[in-house]
Amino acid sequence: MSFSTLSFEVKDHVATLTLNRPKAANAINLDLAKDLMHASIECDSPEIRAVVITGAGGVFSVGGDLKSFAEQGTSIGNYIKEVTTYLNAAVSRFARMDAPVIAAVNGVAAGGGMSLAIACDFVIASDSSRFTMAYTKAGLTPDISASYYLPRIVGWKRALELTLTNRVLSAVEAHEMGIVTRVVPDSELLSQTDELASQLTNGAKTAIGAAKRLLHSGWNQTLETQMENESQTIAKMAQTREGIEGITAFLEKRTPNFKG
Repeated sequence: MSFSTLSFEVKDHVATLTLNRPKAANAINLDLAKDLMHASIECDSPEIRAVVITGAGGVFSVGGDLKSFAEQGTSIGNYIKEVTTYLNAAVSRFARMDAPVIAAVNGVAAGGGMSLAIACDFVIASDSSRFTMAYTKAGLTPDISASYYLPRIVGWKRALELTLTNRVLSAVEAHEMGIVTRVVPDSELLSQTDELASQLTNGAKTAIGAAKRLLHSGWNQTLETQMENESQTIAKMAQTREGIEGITAFLEKRTPNFKG
């Protein structure tokens, strides 16, 4: 499938999505929202074992394309609803697919760019990158999962502060808050992201996906319900090819082969 606002490359079972509107600092308009949704569908494939999302031109994304918003005139509300519908579908699929998703954040991740980054399973940030919610600065409110993920990552009070003051966080500050998984030198962003992606492709994809879904569902369940979900899931995983291989490899003191 061809995309007009992002590049999509698959190599060694890793899909790399590069937001590609560098002249607009990878701002998210309707076309990019559609491309992200269709790319998420392409990534939800047996052949894809890890996903990387990054930005072209030294910027991850400055968030929503406010210029395209303003051009809609009185139809701005409907336009934003359409944009966020596609983005929501993409974020939902990334969260629920088996393949782990890595955000490789270069430069600025603001507004919807920050929201997209924190919705990923891992966030690898270059040491010069910056994070800011930015929404209320433009008279807007968080979207595409920020109000779900941010309080869970940093706590309610800190999420409120970041959202209402739009404080700009350095990569190190974002790491200290738990927003970022790892901070790396600018020159090593792609190599370290590739290294993590390669490591993940050798993992038990089905178990990784099931573990992701367990962690997501745990926020909304009682202790007993979640423990039952865990019991059902681990019992199911133990009967899969991956589970049998993992247990056998452990007993035989060898590295498991989850790729088959």
